[in-house]
Amino acid sequence: MIPKATRQMLRDYADRYETASFINGDPSWFMHQVAGAENQEAMAFLASCLSYGNRQQFMPKIQWLLDRSRGDVHQWIAGMEFAVSLPAGDNSCFYRLYTVDTMHQFLLTYSCLLNQYGTLGRYVSARASTGPEAIDAISGYFARSGISLVVPKDTHSACKRLCMFLRWMVRDGSPVDLGLWAEFIDRRTLIMPLDTHVLSLSRSLGLLSCSAASMAAALRLTAALARIFPDDPLRGDFALFGRSINYP
Repeated sequence: MIPKATRQMLRDYADRYETASFINGDPSWFMHQVAGAENQEAMAFLASCLSYGNRQQFMPKIQWLLDRSRGDVHQWIAGMEFAVSLPAGDNSCFYRLYTVDTMHQFLLTYSCLLNQYGTLGRYVSARASTGPEAIDAISGYFARSGISLVVPKDTHSACKRLCMFLRWMVRDGSPVDLGLWAEFIDRRTLIMPLDTHVLSLSRSLGLLSCSAASMAAALRLTAALARIFPDDPLRGDFALFGRSINYP
């Protein structure tokens, strides 16, 4: 049972922090810097794939990709223009575990998807109507090409970055999230992006009791948040952000 005071606190934080100012310093900022749904979707996917570790380190890497694409992210990937800046066989470090070649192979697979289906959204829409199905569809496509470092190969982990990407794509009526996939994915089926920080915070609030950031834990947290935000559980993402800011 979630105490009434905790429920009200999280509702208040969600109202306070789901605003346009939230995107400042957040990886969601990048998808708002490009024009057109195709570019926004592609930029959001790239940004989500690089969003791990220290923000001061990964944000410049996302900016680097945006700069190289000159804002036409979809064509930069679909037309394989990325290969000039990210050549195959270059094993120098791009970001943490990702080498330049890692990024090349990832973008090569993404390029194949775009040229076959048009957009990632069109690929997913034919295979998914829920958050878990969308994660399976995306991870499965990249796994079949041997891409498992940038995109998780299955749902054994919490798939935090994919869950965040789906929040951006599905939730509509938000000053932060784009809602480009709102017509075919029900936002009530989205899964909470879960990392160790969110896990620790959720435990302190009594929303979770488990100690590992797994997919099972992410689903339990989502179910807990659905009791507070029944029509839109991932509104709780903003609520937990607000709680962490006010009580670090």
